[in-house]
Amino acid sequence: MPPKTTPEESLPTREYIGYALGDTASNLFFQTFGIFLTYFYTDVWGLAPAVISTMFLTIRLFDAAADPLIGMMADRTQTRWGKFRPYLLWFAVPYGLGGYMLFASPDLSADGKLTYAYLTYGFMMLAYSFINVPYSSMLGVISPSPRTRTVASSFRFVGAFGGGLAVSLLVRPFVQTLGGGLNEAGKVVNELKGFQTTMAIFAIASIALFLISFATTEERVTPPAGQKSDAVADSKDLLRNIPWMMLLFGAIFSLTFIGLRNGTAIYYFKYVAGYDNQPWLTLGSLKLDRTSVFLASGMLFQMLGALCLSFFARIADKRILSVILTLCTAVGYGAFYFIPKDHFGLQLALNAMAAFCLGPTSALVWAMYADVADYGEWKFGRRSTGLVYAASLFAIKTGTAVAGLLIPMLLAWYGYKANVQQTESSLLGIALTFSVAPAIFAGLKALMLWLYPLSKAKVNQIEADLKARRAVSAPKQA
Repeated sequence: MPPKTTPEESLPTREYIGYALGDTASNLFFQTFGIFLTYFYTDVWGLAPAVISTMFLTIRLFDAAADPLIGMMADRTQTRWGKFRPYLLWFAVPYGLGGYMLFASPDLSADGKLTYAYLTYGFMMLAYSFINVPYSSMLGVISPSPRTRTVASSFRFVGAFGGGLAVSLLVRPFVQTLGGGLNEAGKVVNELKGFQTTMAIFAIASIALFLISFATTEERVTPPAGQKSDAVADSKDLLRNIPWMMLLFGAIFSLTFIGLRNGTAIYYFKYVAGYDNQPWLTLGSLKLDRTSVFLASGMLFQMLGALCLSFFARIADKRILSVILTLCTAVGYGAFYFIPKDHFGLQLALNAMAAFCLGPTSALVWAMYADVADYGEWKFGRRSTGLVYAASLFAIKTGTAVAGLLIPMLLAWYGYKANVQQTESSLLGIALTFSVAPAIFAGLKALMLWLYPLSKAKVNQIEADLKARRAVSAPKQA
C-alpha cells in the first residue's frame, strides 16, 4: 500500500490554483511562439524561412545549454522565500517585456530585422529560462508526497492549457480587431500592429499572473541535512540517474512533435485546407474563424484530459498510462494525413481525441520528474531538484529547437513561398509536417516512456524510505 498523504503534505486549493497560474503566464507566450512566431516572421515581417531556421537552432541550443547552469544557481539560492519562488518575483517583468519586444518589430532593413530578431529572441529565451527553470522546480519541493505533486501537476497543466486556450481563442480575433479589421480581400488591414498590441496585453497579463503565483505558493522540501554544494557531484549523479535519462529523451521527442504540430497548424489551414479569415463562429462579440476554433478546441480538450488525471492515476501506473495515451495521440495526429482536407467536423473530432490523450500525459511526465528527484536523493544521498528540472527545460528547448529547425527547413525544401498559391509539392510538405512527422516523434516518446524504470511500487518504496530518513535526521525537540 502507498503511504498515506498526511495533512501537512496536502495543499490548500488556493495554492494549487496559484501554482497553476504560473504556467498560464508561461503559455500566454510559449503557445503564441509555438503557433504564430514562424508565421509572424515569414508572412507578416517578411523574413525568409531559411534564416529563421538557422536563428531558431542557434538561439535555442545556446539557451538550452544555459538551463542546467540556471538550475544549479537556483539549487544554491537561499532566501526567506525559498530557493525557487523568488525567481518568479525577480524575472516576471523581464519575461513580459521580452515577449512584447519579440513582436514590437520596428521598421528596419532586411539585415536589421534579422539582427533584431536574434537579439530579442535570445533575450526572451533567456528570460524564459530564468523564470521557468525555478518555476518547474517548485513542483519537486511543493510537497514530499508524490500524490500531492500529481494533483499539483494536474492543476498546473489545466493552467497551462488555459493559457494555450486563451492564445488559440483570442490571438487571431485580437490581431484582426486591433489591426484594423479585414479589408475587401479578407486580409487584416495592419496585421503587424495587431500582433504588437495583442502581445502588449499578454505581457501585462503574464507579469500579473507570475506575481500571484509567487504570492500564493510555498516550498516544503529541502535537501538532506549536511548536503554540501558540489556542482560536479550533482552533475555526475544526474548522468547516472537512468529514469531521468528516459524522461529527457521523451521530453525532447514530445516538444518536437508539439512544436511541429502547433507551428504548422496555421499553414495547414491557410493553404492545405484553404480556410480563410472570415468568421465561422460568433460568441457574443468574439468572431472566430475555423483556424481559431480548431486550435481552441484542441486546448480545451487538453484541459479536460488534464482534469481527468487524478482519476487516471488512481487506476493505472503512471508509466503505462503515459505510454498508452501517447500512442493514442500519435495515431490521432498521423490520421490527419488521410482524412479529407475540407471535412472540418472530422478534423475537430480527431484533434479532440488526440488532444484529450495529450493533456494528462504532459502532467504525468512533469509529476514523474519530481519522482526522479526523489530517486536521486534515495539512490545517491543528494537532492538536486533545480538541476533535474533544469535538465527538463533543456529537453524542452532542444525539442522546440528541433521543431523550429524542421518547420522552416521543410517548408523551404518543399518550395513554400509566403502569401502565394502553393504548389503541389509545398502543400504535401505542409501536410506531412502537420500530421505524419508529429506522429513519428510521438511514437518515439512512447518508446522512451516504456523504458522508464520507476514503477508505482518503486515510487511508493522510495517515498517511504525518504520519509524514514528525514524523520531520523530531523532536529530533536527539546
